[in-house]
Amino acid sequence: MAKRDAAGLDRILTMELVRVTERAAVAAARLRGRGDEKAADQVAVDAMRAELNRLAIKGTVVIGEGERDEAPMLYIGEEVGDGEGPEVDIALDPLEGTTICAKNLPNALAVIAIAEKGSLLFAPDVYMDKIAVGPGYADGVINIDASPEDNIRSLAKAKGVPVTEITACILDRPRHAKLIDAVRGTGAAIRLIGDGDVAGVIHTTNPEETGIDIYMGTGGAPEGVLAAAALRCTGGQIQGRLILDTPEKVARAAKMGISDPNKIYRTEEMARGDVLFAATGVTDGNMLAGVKFDRNFITTDTIVLRSSSRTVRSIKARHQDLEKFQ
Repeated sequence: MAKRDAAGLDRILTMELVRVTERAAVAAARLRGRGDEKAADQVAVDAMRAELNRLAIKGTVVIGEGERDEAPMLYIGEEVGDGEGPEVDIALDPLEGTTICAKNLPNALAVIAIAEKGSLLFAPDVYMDKIAVGPGYADGVINIDASPEDNIRSLAKAKGVPVTEITACILDRPRHAKLIDAVRGTGAAIRLIGDGDVAGVIHTTNPEETGIDIYMGTGGAPEGVLAAAALRCTGGQIQGRLILDTPEKVARAAKMGISDPNKIYRTEEMARGDVLFAATGVTDGNMLAGVKFDRNFITTDTIVLRSSSRTVRSIKARHQDLEKFQ
């Protein structure tokens, strides 16, 4: 019988999630560098859904591949699991960084988070303005309404280092030109990434290893919820505001229960209660190695996090039963 903590999810689900992201990562990794984003994403979706349906949960996808009419599987609202376990919310991205995988560039991941029912923000697929830092800082060290310069200086002061020793991670997009100029104007460094802002935020949780202190800029709202789940497990901070700049987007958000289009969402408002998070590397990256294929085995690299215990597990697995990935 699965061990259930006094407050939260079954402990055994922590390890079960690893199998979910491992299977999706292996499927996607077979198509690394092939230039076919859709095919890589589809095999990852198929693999993740198959493994999710083995879990003893009554799961509902709240962050997924899109709305029901846009995604044949793992759509928002889809029910997964064997229907016998606890009711949970699920946020997932079977292949975070489809372009990255197609080009075999760093930091493509298979990502999933689960939480007790009603605990994850039901976010529309729109842009979100975000700012995030890792653990170890007092609440309020960052402020989404402050200028980039003020946030960089505040973080440097809290870390006890000169501004020149701070590195910000920002998506390399034309919309971020002013942000990039502002950050560089402080003397801080920037790590530009082409895609994969969930990975970008996760990198702030371990700046000694990744070299990333702060994440700034605009990216997908679903990715913001996934990132918040990871930060809830590590003690980091994220703030996000949905960009609802058309009446259609405001209406879509309202259907999902969002009444204040200008609301600033903090970590605990995007991912509450007991949260489990897992990510497996598809391609080599700053924190996780990509899937490695050998004639007789497959190697995967995964982190799995839990908020209630603040546990961070690194799992490097050698899979000799290759049939489970067929």
